[in-house]
Amino acid sequence: MPGFLLNVSSVVICAHGGQAKPTVPNPRVRVMGAPVCTQGPPYVVAGCANPPLPVNVGPCIAGNWILAALRVKVMGLPVLLLDSQAICVPTGTPLTVVFSQPRVKGM
Repeated sequence: MPGFLLNVSSVVICAHGGQAKPTVPNPRVRVMGAPVCTQGPPYVVAGCANPPLPVNVGPCIAGNWILAALRVKVMGLPVLLLDSQAICVPTGTPLTVVFSQPRVKGM
């Protein structure tokens, strides 16, 4: 499915409300003035409200993207789209894209 590309100004959160940010955005391609994000590098999660051990497994630390664009790549890596899917470590919960840039779509 086509969807809007994610860039560094996109808002991504974990299931517990923590903010997720890309560790290595691609500086060569920009959308609306901000570098695009690709599937390879994980996202870092800060501010996750999931309780630590022994109550639960602890807060989300990172998010690894498992589904991204099929046709659009930047420097050999698929770009992330509005409907891309990620799994948080160590909780196994998904990352949710709340806001993305509204101009460029990919597939």
